[in-house]
Amino acid sequence: MTSAANSAADPATTVPAPLPPPLLSRALLLRLVSVVAVTVSFFLLLSAVPTHAGRGAAGLATGALMLSTVLGELAGPRILGRYGHRGPLAAGLFLLGAPALALPLDDGAAWTASMCLVRGLGFGLTMVAGGALTAALIPAERRGEGLALVGVVGGVPALVTLPLGVWMCEHLGYAPLTVTAGLAALAAIPTVAALRELQPPDGSGAPAVGADTRALGMVAAVRTAGLRRPTSVFFATALAAGILVTFLPLAVAHGSAGIATAALLVQSSASTAARYAAGRYGDRRGATRLVAPGLLASAAGLSVLAATAGPVAVLTGTALFGAGFGVVQNATLTVMYGRVSRSSYGTVSALWNLAYDGGMGIGAAGFSLLTAHTGYAWGFALTALLMLTALGPATRDRRSAP
Repeated sequence: MTSAANSAADPATTVPAPLPPPLLSRALLLRLVSVVAVTVSFFLLLSAVPTHAGRGAAGLATGALMLSTVLGELAGPRILGRYGHRGPLAAGLFLLGAPALALPLDDGAAWTASMCLVRGLGFGLTMVAGGALTAALIPAERRGEGLALVGVVGGVPALVTLPLGVWMCEHLGYAPLTVTAGLAALAAIPTVAALRELQPPDGSGAPAVGADTRALGMVAAVRTAGLRRPTSVFFATALAAGILVTFLPLAVAHGSAGIATAALLVQSSASTAARYAAGRYGDRRGATRLVAPGLLASAAGLSVLAATAGPVAVLTGTALFGAGFGVVQNATLTVMYGRVSRSSYGTVSALWNLAYDGGMGIGAAGFSLLTAHTGYAWGFALTALLMLTALGPATRDRRSAP
C-alpha cells in the first residue's frame, strides 16, 4: 500500500496530460480555401456594384443582396437537414459566382437587382452550410481557437477586397472585376467535393451522453434559452457595428475623412485580434465568461465615440468597440455550438448569422431615424445605453451555464 502510494506520487511516474488534438487538419485547410473564396467574391462586389449602378439603382442592388441573404440563411437549416453540408455549400458557391459572370451583360437596374438576389441566396447558403461544416471539422477542445482562426482567414481578405473592388472597377473596368469575383467562388467548388472523402476529427461536436441528437429547427432554437441569450447579446453588438461602419464617416468632424478611414481600420484590426485572443482564452477558461465583458467593452467604446469632435476619442472609441465586438463574436458562437449536437450546427450557424446581418441592417436604419432628432453624439450615447439591456441575458446565461 505504502509503496504504491509513493509510486503514484513520484513525478517520474506521473502520466503526462494528453496533448490537445491538432487544429489544422487537411480537411480544415481545404475548408479555408472556400472561406477565402466566399470572402473575395462577396466583398469585391459589395461596394463596387452599387457604385457602378449609380444613385438610382444602388439601394436596390444592395437591398436585393441583403434580403436574399437573410432568406438563404432562414432556409439553410432545412436544406442542410435534407442534403447535408457539402452539397449546399457547393450550391452556394455556384449561386454566388455564376451570376457575377453575368452582371456585365446588362447595366439595367432590374438585371443588376436580379443577379444580386441570386448572389445573396448563394451567400446565405455558404454562411449556414460553411459554418456548420467548419464547426464539425474543428476538435471540440479547440473550438474557440479554431473558429477564431477561420474568422481571421475570412476577415483579412475582406479588409483588402472591399476597397480593392472599387479600385478595380474604376481602373480596370466593370467586366474584369465581376469576372474575377465570379471565378473566385467557382474555383473553390472542387475543394468542397474533396471534403466528402474526409472525416471530421474525433470528438468534435460530440453531444453529451443522453443528449437529444435530433436537429433543432429555427423556432425551437429561438425558444431554447441557451441559444437565445447569446444570440440576443450578439445582436446588440452587431446592431452597434452596423451603426459604426455606416455613420462614423459622417459623424466625424468635417474635413477629417482620414481619421474616419483610420478609425475603421483600427476597429477591424482590433476586432480580428480580439476574436483570436478570445478563442484561445475561451478554450482554456470557458467562453461563457467572456460574453458580458465583451459587451461592456463594446458599449464603452460607443460611449467614447459620443465625443466625436477629437481624433483621439474617435480612434480610442473604435479600438475599444472593435475589441469588445471581436470577443463577443467568438464567445457567443463558441458557446452556441457547444450547446447542441452536430446535427444542429446548421441551425446555430443560421441563427448567429441572422443576428449579425439583421442587427447591422436594423442598426443602420434605426440610427438614421434617431439621429434626425438627436444628432450623432447623442445617438451614439443612446445606442450604448440600449446595448446595456443585453447585460441581463448575458448575466443569466453565465449563471445558468453548466
